[in-house]
Amino acid sequence: MAVNAKKAAVYVLVVFVLYLIITDPETAADYVLVGFRGVSDAAKAIGDFMTWLADGGK
Repeated sequence: MAVNAKKAAVYVLVVFVLYLIITDPETAADYVLVGFRGVSDAAKAIGDFMTWLADGGK
């Protein structure tokens, strides 16, 4: 039963994303930009943390 619910949720999400892209591509592009910026910021923060650890936490 949980597998069917998961498949249904993925299907609904895909349909929503396609609808958003078709009806308002500029907003969809903004969402993608926000997502990539978030991933980039997270990677930079992890790199800064690892550098801090390598320097002895000073």
